[in-house]
Amino acid sequence: MNVTVNGNAIDITLENEKNVGDVLRGLEEAFAQNNATTVGITLNGEKIAAKDFDAAVQTPLADNTTIDVTVVSETDVRAMLAAQAVTSREIAAKLELIPVQLQSGKDKDAHAIITQLADLVDDVCHTTSLAALFPPLLEKLTINGTAIPAFFAEFSDILNTFRQALEDKDNVLIGDLAEYEISPRLTALADAIASQG
Repeated sequence: MNVTVNGNAIDITLENEKNVGDVLRGLEEAFAQNNATTVGITLNGEKIAAKDFDAAVQTPLADNTTIDVTVVSETDVRAMLAAQAVTSREIAAKLELIPVQLQSGKDKDAHAIITQLADLVDDVCHTTSLAALFPPLLEKLTINGTAIPAFFAEFSDILNTFRQALEDKDNVLIGDLAEYEISPRLTALADAIASQG
């Protein structure tokens, strides 16, 4: 049997383990001691979907069984948040330039910033979903007293208005939203997530 964690082979000695579930339980206990948890499992080259988990863990162990476990720790999540705080500040500063860029015909530069914004929002949403695996960390993630889920619910409304303005090519509204609505919220987000890094 071969077991890897985040792509790194580990030595594992079987005692009374009979199936994949027995091995995963032992691993999860070890991860929990290091404030980490499993976020993905590949069994014999096949990624295990949540709906197939109960059947997969009943798989008997064999010499050729391969288990690859993807793990994330609270330390990993804090490091991701710290990096995203830096990026949030950079993009917040760039968003303030969009009105001038649009007025001076630098639409390509403005749209490059908007693409960076979209990528950042995706990344932060993914990281905060991982933070939910560590409830004490998620509870500390507040933005001006607002919990992350409520912050993103409100932010999502603004981003939808922004997307509509882009589709309508309403440069005045695009500039106003970028400078006065989105940029300050990114700065507040950066402050909140940087404090957890």
